[in-house]
Amino acid sequence: MSLSRRSYPAIFIPMGKKRKQTHKKSSLLKKGLLGLVGMVILAVVLGAAYCWYLSGNIEARFSGRKWEIPSTVYSDTFVLFPGKRVDPMFLQERLERLGYRKTGGRPEKKGEFSVDGREMVIYLKDLNLPDHKRDGFLAGIFLDRNTIRDIRRIDTGESQALVELEPEIIMQYFGKNRELRRVVSLNDIPDHLGKAVIAIEDNRFYKHFGIDPRGIARAFYANIRHGGIRQGGSTLTQQLAKNYFLTPERTFRRKINEMFFALAMEYKYSKNEILEIYLNEIYFGQKGSVSINGAGEAADFYFNKNVKNLTLAECALLAGIIKAPNAYSPYANPEKCEQRRNLVLSAMFEEGYISAQELAAAVNEPIRTAGYKSYSRNAPYFLDYVSGQLHELYSESILSSQGFSIYTTLDTGVQKAAEDALAFGLNRLETQIPAVRRTDPKNKVQGAVLVMQPRTGNILAMVGGRDYGVSQFNRVTHARRQPGSCFKPIVTAVLLDRFKPSDLLSNRAKSYQINDNQWTPDNFGDIQGDELSVRDMLRLSCNRAAVDMAVRGGLKTVADRLKAFEFSTPFAPYPSIALGAFEVIPLELARAYCAFAADGILPFPLSVRDVVDEKGNVLVRRNMDIRPVLSPAEAFLITNMLESVVNAGTAQSLRRMGIDFPLAGKTGTTNNYRDAWFVGYTPDFLALVWIGFDNGDSLYTTGAGAAIPVFAKLVGNMPGYISQNEFTIPPGVIKKKICKVSGEPAVFLKCPETYEAYFLVENQPQTPCQLHGSAGPWQRFINGFKGLFK
Repeated sequence: MSLSRRSYPAIFIPMGKKRKQTHKKSSLLKKGLLGLVGMVILAVVLGAAYCWYLSGNIEARFSGRKWEIPSTVYSDTFVLFPGKRVDPMFLQERLERLGYRKTGGRPEKKGEFSVDGREMVIYLKDLNLPDHKRDGFLAGIFLDRNTIRDIRRIDTGESQALVELEPEIIMQYFGKNRELRRVVSLNDIPDHLGKAVIAIEDNRFYKHFGIDPRGIARAFYANIRHGGIRQGGSTLTQQLAKNYFLTPERTFRRKINEMFFALAMEYKYSKNEILEIYLNEIYFGQKGSVSINGAGEAADFYFNKNVKNLTLAECALLAGIIKAPNAYSPYANPEKCEQRRNLVLSAMFEEGYISAQELAAAVNEPIRTAGYKSYSRNAPYFLDYVSGQLHELYSESILSSQGFSIYTTLDTGVQKAAEDALAFGLNRLETQIPAVRRTDPKNKVQGAVLVMQPRTGNILAMVGGRDYGVSQFNRVTHARRQPGSCFKPIVTAVLLDRFKPSDLLSNRAKSYQINDNQWTPDNFGDIQGDELSVRDMLRLSCNRAAVDMAVRGGLKTVADRLKAFEFSTPFAPYPSIALGAFEVIPLELARAYCAFAADGILPFPLSVRDVVDEKGNVLVRRNMDIRPVLSPAEAFLITNMLESVVNAGTAQSLRRMGIDFPLAGKTGTTNNYRDAWFVGYTPDFLALVWIGFDNGDSLYTTGAGAAIPVFAKLVGNMPGYISQNEFTIPPGVIKKKICKVSGEPAVFLKCPETYEAYFLVENQPQTPCQLHGSAGPWQRFINGFKGLFK
């Protein structure tokens, strides 16, 4: 054995075992790969199942109502016609509230107007109302001393009998999200707007399947490079999923859900359908307490335009706003907005959507906005009254989601005049009578104003209190107050078959038995004479004579006949009924007076004309519910006697205040000066004014002192309803000359004091004056001479 080579023990590894270990590794690898593939397949299956589940939810949501659309409440239209009195500044303000834009030259687009001396040129917008439609046209309004002299179409020169300005939005019924939105079809959205949004928000929109891996990678790289979030990888579909289905929280779970929703939407809907929904959903900014959602609403809010009429530059501006509506708003940051708009235009050029010439023209186009207007709720007391009527037909959820158009009778100009007049009158009262001042807003002197059209019952204005923010109690529709002397004409009206305007009533002090008590009515102030005619009883508001008439006419008869006027108050047959001792609701009192101005017809107080759904179908149309309570002749007799109240009675201070048109009316004051009233009317309008404290404290003044100044201020600011039209004398009325002393037909040259009065043909005085009819020749001469000066 050789010792030169070192020996080592041999290590024996069987070949079979080595192969087994290699095979085991390979087997484990294969199993791992199979497991991974299985997991991927399972994830895909589960993901597909989840997408399928989501697609069902999405289809269920999209197949029904996609959005809650608030119902919109509109005022009445504003009618212009030759002969109508209108303040040019008021007309301009109204046009601006309607979104018209004043131009320096001749208007070229719908929604523009110009003023040149006494000529106003208006490019009228289209009018789309339930009962008629009208295409906009260029109209010339020619004024002469605040009166419209002529209206002509500029294109044809044809004179127009009238033109209507669109109704104003006065309220919207919002859901919990308080979103403003007008849904528009993709066919009505300019091609530039869709391409502008795609260019700046998702330029691979038509190439990806809802999730864009390239976009995610690009955003990830940009954010890593800049060390912060500079870009987002979300597609338009993902943005829609987040806005429409998910909360805005930034969590991984929400992001995963967003992707699955995007995949499901892409599976169920075409790209154009997704784009249309996106452009109707996306948030475009804030209008006060409500949000602007969708391109249709944004076009109106920013440019006062229908979305289909937007220019290229305006489309780019809206697309640029989407990223950060508050930061890029043309109202808040016009410079940033312009920079962002130009960036969008450049992106559109790079994508080949616009040419270099279009780019240059759009970049140089100045930004012209409609002017910021926050959302406001006008005429709150009137709108509460409207809402009460609507809620009898529709729930709050329907009104806040179905997008109804609700057309009312409100005239916003008259409403503003009523609000200003009441504020003026209450401030004046507190200044002149320090005793009525209160420091606590809840205890201050209150008031109410109601303006109606007598023949239709249309409510033109309603102010139910001094400050809606302090008290939402509507004193026009819910307060019950004693009407005082304002009730005398109504009592007189139901007794015209028993009393003539010339009949004499007792003005002597007299006591009446009421149950176990004695009651003695007294006059306000010194009213001379033992007897007064019915006419003078109303003119001077004589309490004693009014009670005498009611008692002689039959108290039960009076109470029964008053039911025809549909007061909610039950009237008892007491003598004080003639003095307005029973409380009434102001709206019901105004309605009763409407019958005097409307030939005896009692109208239904109308606030809602039509309710129209989104497709233009009329759901509710309130027709005039009218019923005769007096003959036209009886109504005219009351009106004629109430004209004397304004001309020479308790309301004659109106003439000193410049009220020179034909007017009938009546003042009212209750015991201890708790209530002050005036109701006045012409053939065209009726206005009721009430002043008082809710707790019944004294005003220390009368209806003439507190209510008439409010009425005068009101009518001074609503010239469109003021005319010199006289009250029409209907058939069945005859005029006679009456002896003032006897109340009988005057005998020529015998009765010293005479006046002319109207009578019902069937109830006219027949017997000549017995008091002066037998006077001698000399006395007749003297009486006749005296009569020349009466």
